[in-house]
Amino acid sequence: MFQTHINIKERMNHHNVIGLSISLISSGRISRIENYGLLEAGTSKKVDNNSIFSACSISKFLTALLVLRLTEQGILDLDEDVNKRLKSWKIPHNNLTGKKVITLRNLLSHQSGVIDPEESFMELNPNIGIPSLAEIFVGTTPYCKAPIEVKYEPESDFQYSDAGFCILQQLIEDVTGKPFKKVVKELIFLPLKMTKSTFPQNISEEIDRDFSSGHNKEGKLSDGKYPIYPYPAASGLWTTTSDLSQLILELMDALNNKSKIGISANKVKEMINSQGCKSWTGLGVFLDGSEKEIEISSLGWGLGFQCMMAAYPHLGNGIIIMTNTDLGAHQLKGIIGEVYHSLKPLLTLPQL
Repeated sequence: MFQTHINIKERMNHHNVIGLSISLISSGRISRIENYGLLEAGTSKKVDNNSIFSACSISKFLTALLVLRLTEQGILDLDEDVNKRLKSWKIPHNNLTGKKVITLRNLLSHQSGVIDPEESFMELNPNIGIPSLAEIFVGTTPYCKAPIEVKYEPESDFQYSDAGFCILQQLIEDVTGKPFKKVVKELIFLPLKMTKSTFPQNISEEIDRDFSSGHNKEGKLSDGKYPIYPYPAASGLWTTTSDLSQLILELMDALNNKSKIGISANKVKEMINSQGCKSWTGLGVFLDGSEKEIEISSLGWGLGFQCMMAAYPHLGNGIIIMTNTDLGAHQLKGIIGEVYHSLKPLLTLPQL
């Protein structure tokens, strides 16, 4: 058990959290994984190292690493006008795009000028089906009811955007000629041995005994049990704390010129440095602190699930916390925050 000042099982009971998995990274390796509770309320299926949770928006961290991999190959360029490589659809020009083009760097740091329409990017409705990216971009689907367009001058503001990562997905598919999921599998999942990671696109596909069911703040099953987000690059990843840890370890390895997927230290340094108009925004991650004590983080929050990853790349330490319960409050104000703060002293220790 983790040596913390909180009783994790007691806090789970307090918050009605059904299942919880924690992976702790120390000195550049997974030092411990702890699992608590059940995959589904009312069953005897316990959470273990193979338990798969919805990572929700932590998918954006994975997408950012994939983009860096493609820039290393020369297939993409962080500072090129993305419309030069987009084929299936292009970002409409208007009076806000005259001075500054929209780049991968803008999209990854949520400073592209794109704002998500209201009530957009909901979970999959089986009665409607999976939207195409084209339908999303032109606003002809219930998942996104207004066209995607630039609403403010690029790099002048920060607006968290799922639409921006849908644009990244389309760009990746256009330049590779392959589905996003296939590119991720070839360039990320296989070399990092992330065997329990997937992007299911309907309720029945790939759902097996290791998948966790989602729950609400009362600890009751969410509608559909397995909420799917049909936007892989933005929020579609389902994975384990062990697999997700591999992405943090790869980032740390790349920083030390030991990347398994072909990312240079210079590219990773860009990822974990401030971008554009906000000092706390990197490429696909958020930042706190500075220099050798920089902390990167990513949060995932969707129907039935909440999770968090945080890492100190230069120190070789990190943590993944995944739950199958949506508490209806920000992660740091619930059990995830309690676990994170209780273990944070271990994260700030220098490598042995």
